[in-house]
Amino acid sequence: MRIRLISCLVVLLLFAFTMARADIVYQVNVNTSSISGTAGSLDFNFNPGPLVSQAANLQILNFTSDGALAGNCPCGTGDVSGQLPATLTFDNGTGFNDYFDGFTFGNAISFEVSLYGPALSPPYGTATSGSTFVFSMFSDPAGTIPALTNDLVNGFAITVDINLDGTTTAANFSSQTTVSPVPEPSTTLLVGPSLLGLAGALRRRLRV
Repeated sequence: MRIRLISCLVVLLLFAFTMARADIVYQVNVNTSSISGTAGSLDFNFNPGPLVSQAANLQILNFTSDGALAGNCPCGTGDVSGQLPATLTFDNGTGFNDYFDGFTFGNAISFEVSLYGPALSPPYGTATSGSTFVFSMFSDPAGTIPALTNDLVNGFAITVDINLDGTTTAANFSSQTTVSPVPEPSTTLLVGPSLLGLAGALRRRLRV
């Protein structure tokens, strides 16, 4: 009986550690006060590389701004669903996955980028291309004049790459923008309550 209880404890703990794995999340903040009142546009896209990319997913969460979205959607192309300011969900199943919306700029924009899926947990090691998230801002509704960026060729404000080893790399092309990784919750904090509960149950059974 004791061996059986210990085996159950080990299995449940392994399951708890698996469930504790968190998404990779970046916080993005943009100071748009220098172009406040401009009728422009925002662009979000998440695309696979040119070769073979492992499946991955991305969400735009907690979008807030004192600016005004045009909201004349549907705004998505490819594998993207949702509408700002609610959650946007992308996958990299097609070559071009884009969300584009007209936007009258205010003083600030804030949102989270959450990345998850097989390419991050765990990568299978046979992909030959990663995937890339891009956020861009434009000072015209058609999306042809990049705003608040040093990248005048592509118009990127930030990018986040999913690398072949499952890690991610963020790049910033805008002095008005910050992109920062959000720390993962401690595995101990996530699994700790389960461990304590299971240990207590085991002690009670062994006393019987």
